[in-house]
Amino acid sequence: MKNLLLFSAILVCNSISAQNTDSSNIYLKKGLDEKLAKRWLVAHNYFVKAIAFDPKAIQPLVEDAAVALEMRKTDLAKDNFSKILQIDPSNRNAIKELTDLYFSYRQYDKAVEFAKKCADCENAQRILGLSFYEQEDYPQAIKYLTAAVSKNSSDAVATYTLARTYLDMEQYKKAVPYYEKAVSLDATRNVWMYELGLIYYNVADYKNAVTFFTKAADNGYVQSNDFKENLGYASLYTGEYEKGETLLMNVWNRKPGNKDILRDIAEILYQQKQYDKSLIYCQKLMELDANDGKALYQAGMCFMKKGQKDRGQQMCDKAISIDPSLDGLRKKKEMVGM
Repeated sequence: MKNLLLFSAILVCNSISAQNTDSSNIYLKKGLDEKLAKRWLVAHNYFVKAIAFDPKAIQPLVEDAAVALEMRKTDLAKDNFSKILQIDPSNRNAIKELTDLYFSYRQYDKAVEFAKKCADCENAQRILGLSFYEQEDYPQAIKYLTAAVSKNSSDAVATYTLARTYLDMEQYKKAVPYYEKAVSLDATRNVWMYELGLIYYNVADYKNAVTFFTKAADNGYVQSNDFKENLGYASLYTGEYEKGETLLMNVWNRKPGNKDILRDIAEILYQQKQYDKSLIYCQKLMELDANDGKALYQAGMCFMKKGQKDRGQQMCDKAISIDPSLDGLRKKKEMVGM
C-alpha cells in the first residue's frame, strides 16, 4: 500500500511539473512575440509568468534580461543574469553581460572578477584595462589596454586611457603617440586635445602645444584663465608675441594685482631676446611696486643685452641694494626663476 501511495505521489508531481513546464513555454512564446514587436513591458510581464512556472528554465531568464536591458532596467537584468549563473555557473553569455553591467556600475572589483572568467570574450581585455586604470593599478592597466588597442585599433576610449595611464605615470614620451591616436579617432574630445597640449608644453615642445591648445578651443574647450595663460605662454615661446601678450594681458586685466603674470612675460621675452618688450613689463612691475628689486634687475639685464652696459649695471647694483638676495645672480648675468 505504501509503495502504491509513493508511486501515485510521483505521478502527481511529474504531472504538475509537466503542466508547469507547458505553462512556462506558453508564456515564453507570448513574451517572445511581444519582444519581437518591441512591446518591452508586455513581454517582460509574460516572461515573469514563465519564470514563475519554471524558475530553473534558463531561456525565460535570458529573454527577460534582454528586455530589461532594452528598458534600461539594469538592476533587473543583473538579477536575471545572476540567477542564470546559479543554474549554470559556466553560462558564457551571463558572465559576459555581468562583466559589462558591473563595469557600468563602476564596481571595478566585480568587473575584473567576471572579465577574468571570460578572458576570451570580446570586451574582456578592454574592461580589465579600464577597470585597472580606475583602480590605479597602472602596470596591469597598461598590459590589458595594450592588448585591447592591438585587438581594436579604432577604440578611442581605450587608446586615450592607455595614454592617460602613461601620463599619470609621468612617462610623457610614451603617452604622446597614444594621445595623438586618440584625438585622431575622436575629434570631438576637446579635453583630450588640451591634455595633449599640456604634455607638449611640459616637454618644451611649444609649437605642438599651441597646435593642440588651439584645436581644443576650436572644438569648444572652455577658455578659462588657466587655458589662456597656457596658450599665451606657449605662444610667446613660439615667437607669436602679439598673440601671447594679448592673451596674457587679458588674464592680467581680470586679476590686475597678479605680479607673477607680468614677471613671467618679462622673463620669457628676455629669454627670447625681445629686450624692448621685456622692458615694458619690467616697467609695469615697477609701477606697481617701486621697490621691486627683481623687476629692476631684469630691466638692468635687458639694457646690458641691448649694449647699454653701464646703465644696466647701475640698475642691477641698485636692485641688489633693494633686495640683497639678488647678489647671487651677479655672476650669472641673467635672471633665473624670477
